[in-house]
Amino acid sequence: MIEGSCHCGRTGWTFDGVSDRATICNCTLCRKIGVLWIYDYIGGKIMLRGEVKSYIRADEPEPCLETVFCPDCSNVLAWRSLTKEENGLLRAAVNIRLAEPELVADIPIRHFDGLVTFKDLPDDDRCVRNYWI
Repeated sequence: MIEGSCHCGRTGWTFDGVSDRATICNCTLCRKIGVLWIYDYIGGKIMLRGEVKSYIRADEPEPCLETVFCPDCSNVLAWRSLTKEENGLLRAAVNIRLAEPELVADIPIRHFDGLVTFKDLPDDDRCVRNYWI
């Protein structure tokens, strides 16, 4: 199990298991908040704890997800889908920058072009430990 918490400790998440990779996205939101995502479902491998606030982009014609953050320290915890999938769960991702580094250091990185092509970019054989700056 991997756990992450915001800076003030009021909110957090758990991820039941180990992810085979983490994603860095260059979309307008992800690049500004500097997150590393691992994915699953709320109520599946992902559980959020504490009272959270969310942000939904107003400029999208049909918003599909919300960014979830701590109402006190504003650390971004996760994103979650606004609609349930066929399995009845909400797709989500948690920000592993909020986990203890040794728990996630060896997870390989996937680069995703969320800005232009909406496709995976070539792997560079880096892992999370290469991005703790």
